[in-house]
Amino acid sequence: MMTEEELQQSMFLLGPWLIGCFLDILFQGVLFCQFTHYFEWHKDDKMTTRLSVIGLALITTLKSIQSFALIWIQLILNFQDLNGAVLLNYTSWWQTGNPLMVATIGAYVQTFFCHRLWLISSKNWWITLPIATVLVFAYISIIVATYYITLGAEASPQIAIWFANHLSTVFAGDLMVTLSTAYFLIMSKKDVLPQTVGLITSLIRLTFQTAAPAAVCAMFNLIFSQVYSGEDKLISTAFNQALPKLYAFSMMWTLNSRHSLRAGQSRNRYTSEQSSGRRRDNVELGHISSYNNSNVIQVHTHTETNQHIDVRGMFHHPVDDVKSRPEDFKPSVM
Repeated sequence: MMTEEELQQSMFLLGPWLIGCFLDILFQGVLFCQFTHYFEWHKDDKMTTRLSVIGLALITTLKSIQSFALIWIQLILNFQDLNGAVLLNYTSWWQTGNPLMVATIGAYVQTFFCHRLWLISSKNWWITLPIATVLVFAYISIIVATYYITLGAEASPQIAIWFANHLSTVFAGDLMVTLSTAYFLIMSKKDVLPQTVGLITSLIRLTFQTAAPAAVCAMFNLIFSQVYSGEDKLISTAFNQALPKLYAFSMMWTLNSRHSLRAGQSRNRYTSEQSSGRRRDNVELGHISSYNNSNVIQVHTHTETNQHIDVRGMFHHPVDDVKSRPEDFKPSVM
């Protein structure tokens, strides 16, 4: 029989690992569905994009394998050794290095979104460089925290400080990326046709939707890591284990959303052509460009001339700058 103290240790020092690893493996199943949909829907994507998705599939799968091995060793092989199972937090590399593994997957996805922001902002380094600096500091912080974890429970104050640095700067960096992306999309709404405003609105909503799950999880991770000491309760571990998969969700959600956006815009364009009674050859509203070329959403506007506005970078494609062609600036026939 367990004593009351041992029961508390098993619940609050081992229980969060069990819950977090179960969530990790569960979310990996959802990710496999997202990966399958991506390769089914976007067969003509550029090789760089496809390789980035393959890389994400590889590292998230390895993380799930690590989670499975972790709970097996902790709860099965050390079934009768509670103290030994608890000490694995500080002595086994697959547990001491777990926060760094989580942060690495997060950094992988954050690189994707920073590159997307860089393209949307017309490759403006003054926008992306400060955000990238914040995120690099966050990654360095978790490296330092991992070092203190290897020193044992006596380094808990330092672990808490560096975890706070990491989680707070990650949260701030994610918020900056989301708000900056939304800002540039909102600015683009000023110059588009009324029929295209809905597309931009959908992209803005998508930006916040994809960022929300990971941001909320990171917030709870930060709160519980500071409210409870790692010596008596590790509740934040459950949120930390789920966090990398939520980051992966956001990247795959963003990429796969092209399928529904393209279908929706095709229906809208067909309806518009039916109501006008003629094809609009000079102006395509919310056309999602050919995947053999740029794989990004393009929005064309109609003012005094046909102005080409390319909302690039929404889906992480390194396309070349669009150069104006003489035929793009011929006065339109009303």
